[in-house]
Amino acid sequence: MSNIPWEIILAVVGVVVPVVAALWEFVVVGRKRLGYRVQMDTTATDEIHSRYAGALQQLQEDGQAPLSEPSFVLLRIENNGAVHIDTSDYAVLDDQKVGIRVRFPGRRVAGIVVTELSDEFLRPAFEDDPETGARSGLNVRRAEGVIELPKVPMNRSAHYKVLAALDRAPGDGRPGPGEPYDDPVVIGGIKGGVGNGRIQPTRSRVRTPGLTMAMVGFLVMIILGQLALSLTQEDATAAPLDCAKGKLTLGGSTAFAPVLKEAAKTYEDTCPDADIAVSARGSLQGLRDLDQAGKDDADAASGTRLAFTDGAKGNGFPQLLPRPVGLSLFTLVISKDAGVADLSPDDVRRVYAGDVRNWKELDGADLPVRLVGRHSDSGTRKTLERKLLDGTREPPETSDDCEERGEGAPDGVLRCERGSTREVLDAVARTPGALGYSELGAAAGRRDVLQTRIGGQAATLAGADHRAYPFWETEYAYTYAEPPAGSLAAGFLRYLTSEVGWDVVRAHGHRPCSELRNPVLCRPE
Repeated sequence: MSNIPWEIILAVVGVVVPVVAALWEFVVVGRKRLGYRVQMDTTATDEIHSRYAGALQQLQEDGQAPLSEPSFVLLRIENNGAVHIDTSDYAVLDDQKVGIRVRFPGRRVAGIVVTELSDEFLRPAFEDDPETGARSGLNVRRAEGVIELPKVPMNRSAHYKVLAALDRAPGDGRPGPGEPYDDPVVIGGIKGGVGNGRIQPTRSRVRTPGLTMAMVGFLVMIILGQLALSLTQEDATAAPLDCAKGKLTLGGSTAFAPVLKEAAKTYEDTCPDADIAVSARGSLQGLRDLDQAGKDDADAASGTRLAFTDGAKGNGFPQLLPRPVGLSLFTLVISKDAGVADLSPDDVRRVYAGDVRNWKELDGADLPVRLVGRHSDSGTRKTLERKLLDGTREPPETSDDCEERGEGAPDGVLRCERGSTREVLDAVARTPGALGYSELGAAAGRRDVLQTRIGGQAATLAGADHRAYPFWETEYAYTYAEPPAGSLAAGFLRYLTSEVGWDVVRAHGHRPCSELRNPVLCRPE
């Protein structure tokens, strides 16, 4: 029973039933239908005997004696179907003029009059032809208590009303004075009409029809049923087909850590049985942790750990398999008081080589150059060395606080090291004349540092695509051997490289590999 898609079944029923009801109402039931309504049936006995009766006392039948027990019936004949009714539609022989007969049990007919026409063009149907003398079909059989109505052509919703003046018929078995008469009997029909085509009594639509109320109630129950299913099956239906359960540790790049933290949270929100921890301590350290975990327990490590690096791992770690995730942009950041907003690639190399000691040498402020870098296991540092320093290593660390040279430190440009991207940004912000580097998304959210253009180019994806901006790198995810298809490591990788994961990657200033010309290599043009 748990595999039955009740929500789909309810949705289908909720659509099919109203459609069937509409077809029944407007195609079957409402196809061709003739109806009547007795709008008034009242006796005037009490009024006749009243001294205030006035003209009612004068009612008589064609010069005969006044009516003894008069009564009045107002009858409405209407087309309440979906199509018009022609004279040939009445269920009588073609040469007959009469379409409907109305009998009044226990009464005789004193006279009739047509009191209302929905359309004036209906009037000729009740009048005799003055040229031929042909009767219209409107006739009274007085003694029998019957009135005959002509075959009136009526469009949709057309109607007419007939008022009949009646008197009590003599004979045994009739109601006594003051007793109600039997209801009028209306005889007529339509060829091809609903059911057997018989004329049917109708009701005034002052209130909402019961069928309509029943349909509304049915739809309300369908909606409530779907709501109940969505609430009771929330945990079972919220998770996508690719959801995996278990624990997963994400390590490596601190620059890519904001992406990993947000992606881990969204995956956990979607897949409640997943528990994902982010432990970013640098690209190289992430590779070491993953490699060691695989050596300790290869089966466990392949499905429960991932390492992310800024750039490829290079030599070593032969059991770790790479998967490109996105293109990451990096930027140089400088303290606001340095007075430098643009550095050429040659300027960058000279600064890190120690050839520039004061920013005034580059038309900046009179402040000494202080470099804030990352530890040697940082992927962002390796990207800087590959992309901007032509493979040359950063100068050695000479300061702990980034302002004063440490005791015994070698001569050269003053440089300190920090363990994460955030710590580099904090140190640059508070140190006069400091220069550092960061992942673009982290730097873009800071107002206390300035991003430095390189060769006049800001850090943009368009600049990287056209090879005008050099400070970028491919972000890789590493697994220990091939992870099992149903493992949380494999599921999270598929999630990160799907449309939802791409949104997270873009939100932090990176570009998904799928959007590049060569998604396999994840390189710009």
